[in-house]
Amino acid sequence: MTNFNEHNLTDEVVRSFANTPNKRLKFLIEETVKSLHDLVRRTELTFEEWNQAIEFLTRTGQTCTPLRQEFILLSDVLGVSMLVDAVNHREREGATETTVLGPFYVGEHRVTPHGANISEGIDGEVMFVQSRVTDLAGKPLAGAEIDVWHADDDGFYDSQKADYATHGPSLRARFVTDADGRFSFRTILPCSYPIPTDGPVGDLITATQRHPMRPAHVHFLVKAEGYEPLITHVFLDGDQYLRSDVVFGVKDELIARVEPSNEAALPNGERVSGPWYLMTYDFQMKPGAGLVPRPMMAAE
Repeated sequence: MTNFNEHNLTDEVVRSFANTPNKRLKFLIEETVKSLHDLVRRTELTFEEWNQAIEFLTRTGQTCTPLRQEFILLSDVLGVSMLVDAVNHREREGATETTVLGPFYVGEHRVTPHGANISEGIDGEVMFVQSRVTDLAGKPLAGAEIDVWHADDDGFYDSQKADYATHGPSLRARFVTDADGRFSFRTILPCSYPIPTDGPVGDLITATQRHPMRPAHVHFLVKAEGYEPLITHVFLDGDQYLRSDVVFGVKDELIARVEPSNEAALPNGERVSGPWYLMTYDFQMKPGAGLVPRPMMAAE
């Protein structure tokens, strides 16, 4: 058949993939073709609009660098990242809720001692984090590995800064839980911040009159042998963007109260002058196994 039209073209394109050896790949390609063709028909897409879409996706790819993943950002603001997460974590069985990895995960770092300051040289209000990793019954999980990372007081991650390659990571570290499943660290109080808006995703946000803000949070990636890896955030209670997160990542269970303190010393015994904040949050792990996300950026 060569006389293709809007009524028979889709079936012919789907048939063209009939010999795909990988059955899952064949299914995904066929469903993508059918959905995309259906979109074109339903919207009566014009040449100009399709060219604009191609140009947008081209710019999105061109914006990606070893330190920036614009396609992850696009997936996030369209809600696709959270939808994939929801589909793959339907049954939590009391385990801590998951959320998006985000575009600023840079992979594993060297193990850092409990109570260490991961914000050396970074301005901001002092915050101390105390946490514990357990199974669903509350049994502590010793030897669990936790990667943490968050933005600075200006809303930027270390990998967004020009000196990242020479100065190395900050406001991120890896910890290993003790015999009681605990770990802790000193950092600064994170703030709400805008996603990067200087690229095509920012243009999309502006054109649709959405705000670009994320509520203040700390990222956690928790791994323990015999348990599903946990990718999540802990959000700060009271943030004005908790109900309008630009990437749809907030869940009520992941909101933690951060208590102010005027004690003269942090829980690790370190003396401080002036007020500081205490975040406490415990993670419950679900039994099983799973893939740990690979770094999306070469330098991470």
